[in-house]
Amino acid sequence: MERWRGILKVPLFPGSRGHYNVAASLCISTSSQTPTVPSMNAIFFNGDRVKGTGNPVIERLSDLERIAEVIVSKLGENVNAWVIEASKFNGPFAVYKDFIPSVNKWGEPNSYDPTGFPASSSAVSLLSNCLNEVKNTLSTGIEEQSLSEAARSSCFSQPNTILFGFSKGGSVLNQLVTELAFSEIKPSISSQDKNEIIPTSKESLLNSITEIHYVDVGLNCSGAYITDKDIITRISKLISERPLGIRFVLHGTPRQWRDSMRVWIGKEKDTMVHLLDTESQKSEGKLSVCERCYFANKPANMQMHFEVIESMDIS
Repeated sequence: MERWRGILKVPLFPGSRGHYNVAASLCISTSSQTPTVPSMNAIFFNGDRVKGTGNPVIERLSDLERIAEVIVSKLGENVNAWVIEASKFNGPFAVYKDFIPSVNKWGEPNSYDPTGFPASSSAVSLLSNCLNEVKNTLSTGIEEQSLSEAARSSCFSQPNTILFGFSKGGSVLNQLVTELAFSEIKPSISSQDKNEIIPTSKESLLNSITEIHYVDVGLNCSGAYITDKDIITRISKLISERPLGIRFVLHGTPRQWRDSMRVWIGKEKDTMVHLLDTESQKSEGKLSVCERCYFANKPANMQMHFEVIESMDIS
């Protein structure tokens, strides 16, 4: 098995004015040079832009392709990695308006609302457009049939999905978690979802999520973490009725969790951990949560905020 790596610039929907930059690192068949079904799809939502620091660590880990390489190195060569940057920026501030419709001009969420399932629908559409772009790049002179055959030849069937949200990208995770809580997911996987390289519907995306990693998330307003008890209770009930459990991992540094100017970040993190831990005790192992602090004995700085991407333990 080989890999295809690159930066894709794709619209969310045909005719969309805005384009997303997505770094992809995908499994491809050595023989046919076509995409194959991975063991899982890792989707990483990036945060605000930080430029001109002169810090080589920050510069390296601001690069979307480098982040994709880090994810693959941690999860293994059978994974597909997708690193998504917001389509719109207000100065350095990422604005995920397609995923979280209720945001202010700086991209900060006003609320998380499952109505219309915007985050899961947008994620499915974006991944589909990305995959089609990769296929078009690879498949010069190759019949579409061979693409399907490559997918069927994989030893995997329905790939799981593992989500990462870095910094402001954590707000997209919160919207997805909210949508998951209000979804009506059937416990069995339909035959049409099998042997798909990526989820092909918002239902199959939400049903495939097995891990959710918050990576040093933070906002300049409330809403960095889910603190709504009803959302967490609904998640717990949902996974009790489906085959796959979900593991939440909250990775953080003093840069966010101990910020004296934004004390709500640490408080929200503690609240979410408490709510998840309470529900996990009722879930017979299907729901789990852990928090991991990095560089705990160092003064807070911007470098550790990015360095956690390489340092995070996702085992």
